Amino acid sequence: MAVVLAERNGGILTVTLADEENRNALSGRLVGELTDVLDDADADPEVRVVVLTNSGRVFCAGADLSERSSGSGGGGRRDADPARLFSRFAESPKVYVGRIAGHCVAGGMGLAAAMDLSVAVEDARFGFTEARIGVAPSMISVLCLPRMRHADASAAFLRGNRFLAPEAARLGIINEAVPADELDATVAAVVADVLACGPKALAACKQLLARVPGMPRDEAFAWTSELSSSLFRGDEAKAGMRAYLEKRPPPWAPGASQDDEAEGLDT
Repeated sequence: MAVVLAERNGGILTVTLADEENRNALSGRLVGELTDVLDDADADPEVRVVVLTNSGRVFCAGADLSERSSGSGGGGRRDADPARLFSRFAESPKVYVGRIAGHCVAGGMGLAAAMDLSVAVEDARFGFTEARIGVAPSMISVLCLPRMRHADASAAFLRGNRFLAPEAARLGIINEAVPADELDATVAAVVADVLACGPKALAACKQLLARVPGMPRDEAFAWTSELSSSLFRGDEAKAGMRAYLEKRPPPWAPGASQDDEAEGLDT
């Protein structure tokens, strides 16, 4: 049976980590199946938002220690690359929303931090626990450190302790922590906001988030000026501005009329 499940409803693809017996650890098999599903999602023009969630009590327990300690594939895929998996989210034009319905530690912290937007149940426990088994949060530091103050990162990495989701939100690893009975409504509100935005505009926003912080100021202004001009010239912006002035939904928004969708937008 697959350990990663996918179901599409309109423009929303829900991807579920379903290896409950292994606490959704990043085994070769899970990483490989998840990578395949996300490759398909990125190639599907009908998919607007990907919601990544879990079955069971654990969102992701990090590395599969039985595989790592034995050196065996454990039935997993040898070509699966966690670094590729972690980096793909920022590189994708799609928006990835984490629906974190369970505990999240070690490498799972990297998976949570890789999401564009994320909501967790408030009683989920998080933690950079690697040092307690003699290793370090190496690859995931690339994702987590830009989100954290140095003092917070030092304490979390060097203590290796666990903390609840509201603290993970304070640290910037996730966006929000909510009671379990509010998780679905909160995620639905996040997804609705994303679907109200233009697909090409969202892809451009992700480029800004990924590239601008590392650019020299003059280079950043030059690149963003060119990007802005190209967006304003595009069909999506023209349709969006026209819809705004005419006080109706843009053609990509849920609830737009068939006439709106027939305006010739290539989204």
